[in-house]
Amino acid sequence: MPGDAIEGALRAVGILADEEIDLADAALLLGALDMPGASLEGYRTHVGRLGEDVAALARAGEPLERRRRHLNAVLFEAHGYAGDTESYDAPENANLLQVIDRRIGLPVSLGILYIHAARAQGWAVDGLAFPGHFLVRMDEGDRRVIVDPFHQGQALEAGHLRGLLKQFQGADVELEPAHYAPVGNRAILLRLQNNIKSRALQAGDGTRAAAILERMLLIAPEAGGLWHELGMVRARLGTIKGAVEALERSLACPLPEAARSRVEAALASLTTSLH
Repeated sequence: MPGDAIEGALRAVGILADEEIDLADAALLLGALDMPGASLEGYRTHVGRLGEDVAALARAGEPLERRRRHLNAVLFEAHGYAGDTESYDAPENANLLQVIDRRIGLPVSLGILYIHAARAQGWAVDGLAFPGHFLVRMDEGDRRVIVDPFHQGQALEAGHLRGLLKQFQGADVELEPAHYAPVGNRAILLRLQNNIKSRALQAGDGTRAAAILERMLLIAPEAGGLWHELGMVRARLGTIKGAVEALERSLACPLPEAARSRVEAALASLTTSLH
């Protein structure tokens, strides 16, 4: 699938309502941008197969624990998926095509497959806004279970969650309702890409970081904070005109007042440098 066709498909995702986004397919499109010439047909077939294999095990009216076991049996036992504990930061772990090829990935990439397979059954499932480690929550009426897709679909109780939170946020941090809050499809896709962008910035590769930000903005064109970040990365790369354009786009989006002031100050400084 040519790159311009992929970008066009992602722009189409960018104008969809969040609930209309096909999470797994959009993740495949994002991954295809780094695999020129790759055919998506086989990957889409595989993703569909995951849902079909769960359907072959599931029965109507089963409790959440049985549903979790069916998902785990398909993803982690039958298809061999696992969290990559040896090369966690490898960019391949955030590319869903390569995750499918290698059968290892990050919490969020494995979580996307988990969510897809569950939603294919009509089950209520969401990603959570848990910091540092992507988690999945399945609901049925007033019952819920929180699952760690990175660790073979382990069900997490409050003690597990508290330990994870302190691991990523520090010993003084306590669980809050916000940590259990569901996040939308677009936010999950942005979290997936943010892994790649963050590692590029850590490596000092501003060009790669800018490219990933541009991809993120294909699916979230109204994300003023991302336009701001792209503008600052472009400025550091010396592409001042492109930086100004990004900051102007940021100001055209909804922004908190404090963030708007920062963007305006950066824009004024860059505009001055053009004269």
